[in-house]
Amino acid sequence: MSIETEDRVETLARKLAEVRRSFQPIHSLPAELVPPDVAASYRVDARVEKLLGWEPLGWKIAATTPAMQERLESDVPIRGRTYARHRHQSPARLKMSALNGPMVECEFFMTLAKDLPLRDTDWTEAEVAAAVGTVHAGIEVAETRYVIGRRPGVTGLIADASSAGQYIFGPQVHLPPDGLAGVEVVLYVDGVAEQRGTGADVLGNPIRALQWLANDLRRLNRSLSAGEVISTGSITGVFYARPDSLFRVEFGSHCAVEVTFDAA
Repeated sequence: MSIETEDRVETLARKLAEVRRSFQPIHSLPAELVPPDVAASYRVDARVEKLLGWEPLGWKIAATTPAMQERLESDVPIRGRTYARHRHQSPARLKMSALNGPMVECEFFMTLAKDLPLRDTDWTEAEVAAAVGTVHAGIEVAETRYVIGRRPGVTGLIADASSAGQYIFGPQVHLPPDGLAGVEVVLYVDGVAEQRGTGADVLGNPIRALQWLANDLRRLNRSLSAGEVISTGSITGVFYARPDSLFRVEFGSHCAVEVTFDAA
């Protein structure tokens, strides 16, 4: 990697970290600061984590369905760091004024009970499933640190933690982590069904998103630890938040998650 590239990584990381603190989005990212490749993008996200010094929650995974891959301009899943300060319990209320471009995504949240340490070979689906302690129904309220409509392509998205935002935890789903494919998920906005899907829409089974993450990190000499929460990717696509609206997500007959967005 060149010194010039690393200077660009550092400059963009500082800009993104400052947006996290100030809530003032980046209006226009100069072309010379757009990460040249995905590897540089992930280095930006890692540097933002160090600059912030916030307690991690875990990871989010995005681009786990064909529709989301097309929307995000990526033919593989992508990831981003998440933070404990952005964890909420359902039913939650969030202020629109404290969010930038909030988008509702319906997901399974998996909390690890065991480490997935560094090793020489890839993790299997069965191995990562055995490491999961609990699965919760969840809503990710994805956000952007750029002005809406001005995100600089997929490398800019990944640098911004793949639009990681707020995480609304619903009840525990009492199914094995590799048994979620058949769960129907429906998003209701003010009582109207707006989007629906099943767990199978996420790479065939949401556990495969966690498997992808473990192996992607392994190839970078990074590991996953017990206690980390992994948001496994949107089942229903994205739906832009609306002020003074109730968003309710039903996960089959198992449970539901709710968040309301206050205009003020």
